[in-house]
Parts: sequence; structure tokens; C-alpha cells
Amino acid sequence: MPNVDHILAVILGGGQGKRLYPLTSERAKPAVPIAGKYRLIDIPISNCINSGIYQIAVLTQFLSVSLHRHISRTYTFDQFHSGSVQIWAAEQTMENTDWYQGTADAVRKQLQEIRSSRAKDVLILAGDHLYRMDYAKMAEFHIDNNADVTVAVQPVLKEDAFRFGILKRDEDGQITRFAEKPKDPEILADLVSRDDPDSPYLGSMGIYMFRMDVLLDVLRPDYSDHKLDDFGKDIIPALIHRGKRVYGFNFEGYWRDIGTIRTFYETNLELAEKAPEFDFYDPQNPIFTHPRFLPGSRVNGCELEEVLMAEGCEINKATIHHSIIGLRSEIGTDTVIKDTIIMGGDYYGTLSNGAPLGIGNNCNIQGAIIDKNASIGDNVIIKPFPEGYESDNELYYVREGVVIIPKNTTIPAGTIIQP
Repeated sequence: MPNVDHILAVILGGGQGKRLYPLTSERAKPAVPIAGKYRLIDIPISNCINSGIYQIAVLTQFLSVSLHRHISRTYTFDQFHSGSVQIWAAEQTMENTDWYQGTADAVRKQLQEIRSSRAKDVLILAGDHLYRMDYAKMAEFHIDNNADVTVAVQPVLKEDAFRFGILKRDEDGQITRFAEKPKDPEILADLVSRDDPDSPYLGSMGIYMFRMDVLLDVLRPDYSDHKLDDFGKDIIPALIHRGKRVYGFNFEGYWRDIGTIRTFYETNLELAEKAPEFDFYDPQNPIFTHPRFLPGSRVNGCELEEVLMAEGCEINKATIHHSIIGLRSEIGTDTVIKDTIIMGGDYYGTLSNGAPLGIGNNCNIQGAIIDKNASIGDNVIIKPFPEGYESDNELYYVREGVVIIPKNTTIPAGTIIQP
């Protein structure tokens, strides 16, 4: 395996996270909780650590306080270790007075820090994907092919092609064409790469490994007659057009882009199933997160089926099916929870208005996401809406049919939310 000490990993913190709103109303997208006790940013950072890559930087911009706090508390190497996880926030300089305008622009505005790392290769990662990947294997492929850029690729279903950057490779694995989120049938027909009627395309996973000199060159203001702000839309096609050696690295494992409320909801609930495709329980390649000194969960007289429960919970005589129960969740007597994500609480006790944290007695909650520190009164009913339905309300939102109770919200006793 190659020496990965020369690789700098740069994780993109994302923009406003509009498609995950209201989960991003008070936090950056990579800080959104997942699987009861983790945050999305834990995935790429853990993959880097498990791959032996210890030079890691996270680019942040919007609502980044909780993300900064989580990273600084969690990823601290001791003084005898050369690794670090740095936070590079958007900042004004004498040359740049505006914020990040895209994925490539975010990296461009941090080129001074990237140069100072003295890395030979730069690994660009997204902060909102769920997968487990050994980047050292990608680095080996990158070096063996003497590539200028390597793009991690995966088969894409025909109906999902419009959501991804679709590429075409030659027999040696070099990418000859790249189209970002194509919809034109003629373009799609020319991009067929696989003899598979269901998944005929290869899509970019948004994971890129650049040779340092190539990255510095393509991000120069005068590299193109128009500004190149996005890796998928601008940078990769420009490099292919210039004849650079752009290769596609096959990744066959589980991978999900958690970019919308529906994908976030479905991906979380898959983790609660008996044999999930992605399993956090991997002793060889663990997913790290902030260690908490919480007691074990107390469960009394409950019926539980396909439930992923974090620590510090107290649940009494409830029925819970196919759901995620997050840290410090409190659920009352005779309550039914089904197909629901409960993110739990940051603390025990009450909200500032005196409402008790957690779910009350005799509630029936289905098809919902209950964000952190919510107070749900007794006898509350929440039912899912049709999958495409959306609405904004004073106490809740509906996105893609999923009811979302925002962070720190109080739902009065007896409230009914249903179609």
C-alpha cells in the first residue's frame, strides 16, 4: 500500500443545506445527527483515520458553531502524534471579500493553507455522505496510473442519473467524458458505460484525489475564460478537455448521498433493520464520535422491534417499531413510535418554557423526525403525509411527506398532525 502521509484530506462542510431544512436551521449540514449518537461529519473523518490519513481539514461556512464544537471535542490527537483535524472557516482577505461560491471556490479560497501542508496529493471529500471506504486503496490506484486526478465512481440506476455527475471511461479506466446531472436523453445515451439495463451508468461519488500541482494549476483565476467554482460541474470537465489524466476508481461498497430529507429519513431507518447494508458495528473500521459519559438506557415493559437506541434513554411501557431513538430520549407510558427518528436531547430536564423534554404519555407518532430537545405533550398524534407533500406550519414542517418537529420545539398536549 502507498505511503498516505503525503495526503491532505479536505472535507467540504457544504452550503446552507436548504434541502435538509429545517434540520439545518440551527446547524451546519455535516453537524446533523445520524444513527442516534453520531453526526454526518464523523463519517469522512473516521474514514480518513481508518485509512491512515491524519492531515485533515474541514471547510465550514454556515451555522458552524456546533460543528466546530463537535470536532474540537472529538478529534484531538496527543502531542506525540503528527495528525490534526483543522477547521478552515470562510474568511475575508485582501484578495477575497465574498463567501464560498461552490465546492471548488471553497478550496480555492484556502489555497494558502493547502500549500503550507506540503502534501503531494489532496483528497477532496463531502461532509454529507454515508459510506465506509479505504482511501489508501484509491491512493494506490491513483499512483499506479500516474493520474492527475482520480474520481471515485459507482454504478448508478437509470432513474437516478439526473442526480449525479455521470462519466464515461475508456478500457484503461481513464475518464473521457463527464456530464453533471444530465437530463438530455441523447447525452445520457452516449454516457452508457455498463452492460446493465438497471444501472447502465457510472456516477461520481464526489470524492476526488488531485495531485497538488494539478489542483493549484486548475484553481488559478486565469486557468479558464470563466470561473470554475464547482468540482463536478466545472473542474473535472475542464481537466478532461485539457487532456489531463483523469481516472475513475471503482467503489463497490455501500454509499448514500444524504442530501434531502427523504434520503436522510430512509437511510437512518435502514440502520435500524435486522441486517442493515451499512453497519456501524465494524471493529476493524469503527466510526468515531464524541465520547459521552452516559448511563445505559433504562427500558421497562416495552415492545421493541427493529430499534436502534443510543445510551442515556428512559422508556416506560412504550411500543416502538422500526425507529431510531437518540441520546437521552425520554418516552412516556402507552406511547407508540413507528418509522420515526427521535434525535433525543442535549441535556435532561425542561426547556426554558418549563416544558419537559421528551415524548409524553399515550402518544402515537409515525413517519416523523423529532429533532433534538423537543417536548411532545401527552396524547399527541403525528401521522405521515403523502410522499410528495410539503408544508410549513408554526410548530412543524412537512418535507417529502415526512413530518419534522424542529429543534427546541414544544408540541402542546392533544395536538394532532396528520393528512
